[in-house]
Amino acid sequence: MVGPLRREEAVALVARGGAIIPRMSFNLVEKQVLYTGKKIRLEVHHLEDETNGKRTQREICVHPGAVVILPFFDDKTILLIRNKRYTISQILLELPAGTLDRGESPMNCAGRDLQEETGYLATRMKPVGNFYTSPEILTERMYAFAAFGLQKSNTALEEGEEIEVFSVDFADAVSMIRDGQIQDGKTIATLLMYERFFAQS
Repeated sequence: MVGPLRREEAVALVARGGAIIPRMSFNLVEKQVLYTGKKIRLEVHHLEDETNGKRTQREICVHPGAVVILPFFDDKTILLIRNKRYTISQILLELPAGTLDRGESPMNCAGRDLQEETGYLATRMKPVGNFYTSPEILTERMYAFAAFGLQKSNTALEEGEEIEVFSVDFADAVSMIRDGQIQDGKTIATLLMYERFFAQS
């Protein structure tokens, strides 16, 4: 059970998107950049607690953000992909997704990555929601979209990508979460958000 806020905590509360979120009470003393790659930057942040002066550090993976797309052929049928993931040595069932380029809007990224991974263009995109994928260590914010009015085009896979596209009933895809066939977090979150908040609208 969460107890009452101390006065200094109450003063630090800020409103964001209709929710009340406590403000962080740490000052950044020093930032070390350990590695800069094509998509991520690894940093160590040295922090000081404003309330008691204690020092601590956080290991952070800085990410530009990404999109995940739920493509609909019709009211009941969606596209999924079989994606070979080297990091875990498995082939996962996923929704199409991709990383934001510098200065790119999430909706433009969603349209681009849908075509690159599936070979389909969408005539309409609908925002589904957004979420942080692993906020303890990763800054990545994922933007989810539903795509409609698909038109056949060409794929443009990145070097090393091995992707197979297939169609499935939306209800069956949700059942595949329960059965453990779908284990990708962004795919699970997007399918369940759409089922909960949009499928009946």
